[in-house]
Amino acid sequence: MAREHTGTNIERSEYYGALQDVVDSLFSEYGDLDPLIAEAIGAKVRRLDVVLAAEAADLPEELLRIVTLLPPGEYTRERLCTQLNSALAGHAWGQVYGTVV
Repeated sequence: MAREHTGTNIERSEYYGALQDVVDSLFSEYGDLDPLIAEAIGAKVRRLDVVLAAEAADLPEELLRIVTLLPPGEYTRERLCTQLNSALAGHAWGQVYGTVV
């Protein structure tokens, strides 16, 4: 498997925080609502929406792989962040690309 990233896992990529920007853009219409309130009013996104937003943001291949690891379904912000952070941690890319909240 070819890797584009060079260096160690402690060096930040130029794409550090890019995945956070994608998550923020997906939930921007709900503003700064408490996650429980946002979930109660139906603040969810589909996996397809996340993949399309990541592709539109022109993320590097490694981050696109993280996004495509999401199982099909609908995601609240909290569940989406948990899934993405789990995959980032599993690949040891949290310090390289940042985690999402």
